[in-house]
Amino acid sequence: MQSENLNIEVNSDNKLSATLQEKLQNLPLTPGVYQFKDISGKILYVGKAKILRNRVRQYFQSKPQTGILNVMISKIADLEMISTDNEVEALILEQNLIKSLKPRYNINLKDDKSYPYIVITNEPFPRVFPTRTKRSDGSRYFGPYTDVKNMRFALKTVRDIFMIRSCSLNLTEETIAQDKFKLCLDYHIHKCEGPCVGYLSRKNYNETIDQVAKLLNGKTKTLIKEMTDRMNLHSEKMEFEKAAQLRDKIEAVEVYSSRQKMADDEIVDRDVFAFDKTDNDCCGMILKIRDGKVTGKIHYFLNNTAGKTDSEILEHLITGHYGNADFIPDEIFLINEIENEDAVKLWLENKKQGKIEFSVPKIGDKYKIVFMVKKNARLLLDELILTRLKREFIPPSLEMLKRDLHLKSLPKRIECFDISHIQGTDTVASMVVFTDGKPKKSDYRKFRINSLPDETGKPDDFLSMREVIYRRFRKLISPDLRQKGENFISENQDGEDPSFSSKPDLLIIDGGKGQLSSAVKVLDDLQIKDQSIIGLAKRLEEVYFPGESDPQNIPKTSAGLKLLQRIRDEAHRFAITYHRSLRDKRTFATELTEVEGIGGKTAQKLLTEFGSVENIKEVLKNNFGIIEKSAGKKTALKLKEWFEI
Repeated sequence: MQSENLNIEVNSDNKLSATLQEKLQNLPLTPGVYQFKDISGKILYVGKAKILRNRVRQYFQSKPQTGILNVMISKIADLEMISTDNEVEALILEQNLIKSLKPRYNINLKDDKSYPYIVITNEPFPRVFPTRTKRSDGSRYFGPYTDVKNMRFALKTVRDIFMIRSCSLNLTEETIAQDKFKLCLDYHIHKCEGPCVGYLSRKNYNETIDQVAKLLNGKTKTLIKEMTDRMNLHSEKMEFEKAAQLRDKIEAVEVYSSRQKMADDEIVDRDVFAFDKTDNDCCGMILKIRDGKVTGKIHYFLNNTAGKTDSEILEHLITGHYGNADFIPDEIFLINEIENEDAVKLWLENKKQGKIEFSVPKIGDKYKIVFMVKKNARLLLDELILTRLKREFIPPSLEMLKRDLHLKSLPKRIECFDISHIQGTDTVASMVVFTDGKPKKSDYRKFRINSLPDETGKPDDFLSMREVIYRRFRKLISPDLRQKGENFISENQDGEDPSFSSKPDLLIIDGGKGQLSSAVKVLDDLQIKDQSIIGLAKRLEEVYFPGESDPQNIPKTSAGLKLLQRIRDEAHRFAITYHRSLRDKRTFATELTEVEGIGGKTAQKLLTEFGSVENIKEVLKNNFGIIEKSAGKKTALKLKEWFEI
């Protein structure tokens, strides 16, 4: 190969410069790969060409291009070109570059990495097991299986028919010779022939593995014929036990084969390629036919297909699918012709080490199969579009809430704050978060309030609200403004928290005008502008707005009001739950855990068993043996001494 780096200068008005025009005149008449780059050097597009000069010049001709193509051309600021000896070499290089560079404007083929495979490992004595990860380690992968039940049935059939190892021992001829291993249960129940102790040679074991590969590739008729020939040979030699074992295996393979749908009377290996597309999305599907029977299917989703021809899409689907394939059939049916058929065919034949036939059926049963595959691709594409629409769906309640509260934008993220305490003890606050009308519990936060009670000894709800709002928004302001509220928090409290990283679309304060005013005062002091905020009073479900003395009523039937109520109730529940947990801990601390030698677990056990401290005292007084039996004599004596019983 020869590599040339052509620096193209493009003017700010995106017109071709004299330098670029000169380079276009000097492009070679050879096959190769070209890369378009933007002004920062980022790869925009990778393409191949049978004749580089003709292909690259097409991008800069005056004839109208598609919208996306025009955008790409306008960004081109540099070109890197690699000449190759032939089209096949250009095809392989293009594939590798697209995989490694992932250019912005190339078709992006995505397969579902969650589908399982069956792998035959690259070892002297290979193992066979399911996996969801493909590695470039020389192992053979069969699948992917879109139906896990089919994969499990195939794996069970393999293990029922063939005596292969299920262990993960490092079996080599050297370790076996060193007598490092012992026979396991699988040998004794006739599931393995004992290669770990040398009962089966590496050659014979790998012959069995080759049969496994034929079964997994769908070559059941070929496998049955081979096994039948061997069975007859054993019968002729009067080795009836071995012949009977092969007979049973043949019957099991026939049962497995009967579950596969007949697609063609011909005993052929064939892949059928078809796709369907929308503006910028495409789904490609491949139907696998082995020995005339359907053995499976696989699909890929492709994006960046806007402006690409059907030939380009299909070629990308073929090269992407067979790039790492372990098996290539003799025939390939296509939904339409591809422009570079000769190069793609030659590339596949080199990989297969055999002949391949491309065909584009137009009529008859073969066309019906291709059309069926296209219909299935369309169903999957519609499913993808529907899933995307569901993700982008805006709940009607958010639209109603925006209207009812006169908000400038949709309240996609809503935060609600509530204060909770009982008779002035253990004051806490809760923050619940709803995104797109649904609770996002990972962003919920709870606060233990540090503010002091007022002069009457009662908790100051307004001061508590100011504290929690300050602690929520303090990270969004400059350090000098934080000084105004530092008395609210202790060192390192509410550290770097991802839930506090941005402003909510709507802030709800659970309470009336006073609580709302407290929160607004903190936001003003912190110079946080344009924050949508309301107060929601419990009594009449009245909504208070900043700066307005009278509340506003939202229609009782409004979906927006129902959403507000749901968020407020969730904030109340979350605050109460946290308050109760603090109260329970405090109860433990002041009653049982003050006894020397009694920890939280023992205290919890006693309270769970006897219900309360008073009950424990009563049992100690009247039936000491029960406490002694439950907590031990030493703990029981300490409790008796502590309570002076």
